Amino acid sequence: MKTFTVFAVVAGMTVLSAQTNPEVKIKKVPTVATSPNSGVAMFKEYCAVCHGLDGKGQGPAAPALTVPPADLTMLTPSNGGKFPAIKVSQIIQGSDVIKAHGSSEMPVWGPIFRVMDKGNTAVTQLRIANLTHYIQSIQK
Repeated sequence: MKTFTVFAVVAGMTVLSAQTNPEVKIKKVPTVATSPNSGVAMFKEYCAVCHGLDGKGQGPAAPALTVPPADLTMLTPSNGGKFPAIKVSQIIQGSDVIKAHGSSEMPVWGPIFRVMDKGNTAVTQLRIANLTHYIQSIQK
């Protein structure tokens, strides 16, 4: 599998500069390209470090962030019982200002996915769609 150290440097620097708990250390690691067909694999690789494996915002990097990661399991209940799929896709893609996250600490995955996918827009859109579907599947 290919790794993308560009992301590790960009995201790692963002998280490191945002640390509020000096006892929590964020380790820079290369981003591993996962299958665009698996929302589960992408969530575990790209999102769980902050949002936790269960999506509730308690990942191992969460204490180092200035704004706690969102509880992704509460998106449907917080939106009148309707999952905000378009909004979630836009946030992942980076076409929506990351105000929903309270800060710009969350990496914008769209450009990272485009690099991973060598500019193949269809594959990048598949990644975003499958990651969005997975997040929808973990709703309370």
